[in-house]
Amino acid sequence: MEQLLHHLKNLGFTDMEAKVMVELAKNGDSSGYEVSKRTGASRSNVYAALQRLAGQGFLHTGEGEPVRYSMLPVEELTRIISGRLQESLETVERAMPRPGSETPFHNMEGDKEVLASLARELGRAKYEIVVDVWREEAALVCDQLEEAEQRGVRVLWACDSGEAALGQWLPRGAFQADAVPAGRKFSFVVDRRWCMLGMRGDRGPTQAVVTEHPVMTELLLNQFAQDVVLYEMENDMGAELSSRYGWRYETIIGKYVSGGPRNV
Repeated sequence: MEQLLHHLKNLGFTDMEAKVMVELAKNGDSSGYEVSKRTGASRSNVYAALQRLAGQGFLHTGEGEPVRYSMLPVEELTRIISGRLQESLETVERAMPRPGSETPFHNMEGDKEVLASLARELGRAKYEIVVDVWREEAALVCDQLEEAEQRGVRVLWACDSGEAALGQWLPRGAFQADAVPAGRKFSFVVDRRWCMLGMRGDRGPTQAVVTEHPVMTELLLNQFAQDVVLYEMENDMGAELSSRYGWRYETIIGKYVSGGPRNV
């Protein structure tokens, strides 16, 4: 018994949580009062441990009064613990600073990992979040951004519909002229310190780069500012711009991007 309690505590459970888990595993479905009586611990401590364990998904809770608790099957319990430990180990390996790399760039792949990292950072935002996404990705983070605004965080949005002015004139190089984009780009800058740049779509896995490097943060903020300024100019001077430079400013773009029109 002592050895089991010792290993449960090694996995991060408190002494009281470990005792409660073992007690429920031995006796099955029980109320907090029953657990308190059998362990000899105070009701307040037992109830606090039960609520923490239930909140973390390690216990089943029944309906009715008094609430009754029961342990997960041991195979399910160890699977959950193993998965969380593995996730923590991978995060430590990826994020731990290394000599000579004070502001590393982290590569992420898969919806689960990318969205989990983004959710953590949005939840930590204190001052400002700058968002440049497509509508599909905007729907995934809308609730978290609303929560940030309720905390007093300034949230700035830009929603991309794939109609960027440069889009159709960018040279494809070795790619086929009819190549289909691999996905939808997205970027986030939190408190002008942390940023994520990535791509998501149906033709491949979600991928992203995360960093606190000031150069990347500055590039993303500049891109956001440029998009907002162009949007405001189009709304204010759209007819004049089209008359002078052509639809979507072909004359200007053609000067600087190979493959674009030279004369309009």
